[in-house]
Amino acid sequence: MKKKKFLSVALVAAMTASLLAGCGSGGSGDSGNGGSGSNGKVHINVYRAIFNLGQADEDQVKKVQDAINAYLDEKGKNIEISLSDVSSNEYTEKAKLALANNEINLLWTAAWETSIGTNDLVPMNAVYDITDLLPGTDLYSSMDADQWEASKYNGRNYYIPVYKDNVEGYDFMFRQELIDKHNWDITSVKKLADLEPMLADAKADGLKYPLLTQKTAMFYRWYIDSFDFFTAESDANWVAVDRDTNEVVCTVDTPEYKEFCTLMADWADKGYVSEDDVTKSTNDQTVQSKDWAVSWWTDVPVNDEADARYGQDVTMQPATKRWAHSTSALGSCYAVTANSTEEQAKACIDFMGLLYTDSKLADLYTFGIEGEDFVYATDGGGVLQSWIDEGGKYRAPQVIDDKGTFEEGTISPSKYNHSMWESANATIVTRLDNEPTNKSDLYKTFNGGAETSVAAGFRFDKTPVEAAYTACKDVFGEYGFVLENGGVKPADVDAKLAEYKSKLDEAGFQDVLAEFQKQYNEFKNK
Repeated sequence: MKKKKFLSVALVAAMTASLLAGCGSGGSGDSGNGGSGSNGKVHINVYRAIFNLGQADEDQVKKVQDAINAYLDEKGKNIEISLSDVSSNEYTEKAKLALANNEINLLWTAAWETSIGTNDLVPMNAVYDITDLLPGTDLYSSMDADQWEASKYNGRNYYIPVYKDNVEGYDFMFRQELIDKHNWDITSVKKLADLEPMLADAKADGLKYPLLTQKTAMFYRWYIDSFDFFTAESDANWVAVDRDTNEVVCTVDTPEYKEFCTLMADWADKGYVSEDDVTKSTNDQTVQSKDWAVSWWTDVPVNDEADARYGQDVTMQPATKRWAHSTSALGSCYAVTANSTEEQAKACIDFMGLLYTDSKLADLYTFGIEGEDFVYATDGGGVLQSWIDEGGKYRAPQVIDDKGTFEEGTISPSKYNHSMWESANATIVTRLDNEPTNKSDLYKTFNGGAETSVAAGFRFDKTPVEAAYTACKDVFGEYGFVLENGGVKPADVDAKLAEYKSKLDEAGFQDVLAEFQKQYNEFKNK
């Protein structure tokens, strides 16, 4: 069986002013964003990103929202939600603005999100401390206690992790069509440089993206076996814990960083890496096309889910080990916002408790309307979602009889499509038709088979050096991102690296590094 499958100063001020009033464990009110509505129900605004579609179909989202509210009523819940789906390309900026305007009660986020990530929200006093609200709830009981422990921030619960793969590792992802065409032995690929023969074949085939980075700075991922990038931010990957020495280091000074940037420059020069990734012209739908050969994939217990997400047969080869570390349980999670009232916070926990324990609600929230956005395959075969045809359009299944038999529908735009990993509990969301029947057991085995990082449990407080930290991230955007995506000629790599390090120092990097080292040494000596 194949193994498949940037906040402006003005906005910061606005967010700080609006959020401080609701910080800690209780909000100051809903500021017009909900509370008890005229129907007596507690109203909460739910905000989430879309990764499987380019844009939200507002009519269909409203239809899903109404169906969820009808089901909540049926289950006797005194809760009503407003659901906002936002394209992942716009999510960060729109979520920041909505947070500043107190328009969110339940926010989807992740450790790797920028500006609104899990390491940003607590220092900004933007999220509600739910520690004392969790015990005895269906939500708390929906997963093992160690999940709640692993997702704590400064010893308190601010986040509701999605129970999925709570460890981190990465795979090389190949289009199976090209494996078959060229008879590639992908098991021979043990490190990044081993991809070159495959990339050469793809270039000869005329593919636009032999190696698709998905406009991502990949040092953070490909070198996770050497470093614990505990900031969980790709644009702050200039600092990490060296796994061999257990010391905080400047990664830009390491031989590994030079090796990676030199290789990417060489591959871009050979036409294996497109400038579209450097200019961020690619998007989350590019990987759903047939214009690429090799990309990356975050390893999960059931890698077959990539086939449905990308609309084609893809196959994985491990690129790194799997690691349990400080942010691995927060790769996808929810947060109750600090502006929420206690009544709303409790309603959010009640809603999430049902979402994490009730398959009907979980499927509705994840897949949409049965018979329109998905169908259940016959004989307990799981969920069949919309998929993508060769023309890049979505093809939806159509139910043709009362037994749930389906056939291919006419080509039409997909209206609602999410994945389990950014929706709800992996053991509750109905498996996809192409996923194994023992999916739940696979998740438990996967999470239990990881190595534990030496830096597990460490969280950096950037408050003492926040201005310099932000300035260094800006320097990364100008230099590091370009270097890591092949945007520099091979002959210019050394000079650009030297310029990058100089600009980091001008931005205050040495102070940031010293603060990292100070805090980490205190952590180790506790």
